Amino acid sequence: MTEYYIPTRPSETEFVEKRSRFIGHVWPVESEEAARSCIEAMNKRYYDARHSCWCYRIRQGGVERYSDAGEPQGTAGQPMLNVFQRENVTNVVCVSTRYFGGILLGAGGLTRAYGRSAKDALDAAGISVVRPWTLIEAPGCPYPLFERLKVEVKALDGVEGDHTFSAAIDFRALMPQDRAELFAQRVQELSAGKVEPRMLGEQWKAVPLTGEGQHT
Repeated sequence: MTEYYIPTRPSETEFVEKRSRFIGHVWPVESEEAARSCIEAMNKRYYDARHSCWCYRIRQGGVERYSDAGEPQGTAGQPMLNVFQRENVTNVVCVSTRYFGGILLGAGGLTRAYGRSAKDALDAAGISVVRPWTLIEAPGCPYPLFERLKVEVKALDGVEGDHTFSAAIDFRALMPQDRAELFAQRVQELSAGKVEPRMLGEQWKAVPLTGEGQHT
């Protein structure tokens, strides 16, 4: 199973374009049922809005859906969906609610506005990568070594795990699979062979990327 990208957290953003108010929301979801629940909640919350356009992508089954919600065909839901396709983000639902300001935006203006609404909301949510990590434990780590191991984890793009503190520290980290052995070697080097790291298996975990909303 390969890695994939999801929103880090729910978000809400807003801007005004020629007096029309656009309110964008993004949520991480794992099913169509959850996506539609978010959409229904926004329809109730903004019951007096002219339009509540939406889109979602669900990884399981490769599901993609969108709605222009009364806007001219192709000017809302599809431009929103295109944002998540370009960023390769899945398990996501986005709703963009528009309060009409009395000035027509035209097809091009609507397309740009709804695309911006989705992109702003995704940027605010951030993007996380979900992938397999190797869980490593360094039992009996001396306290003076603690901060140095934290630096090593970060340098190798790992993530700190749940440490256990007593007379010494049982230091745990999630490391990219191709860097687990290197981290283990660094632990032995830094502890002069006094700490023997243990591989505790594989875990799937969502980890925020550096630079929210952007990845390569």
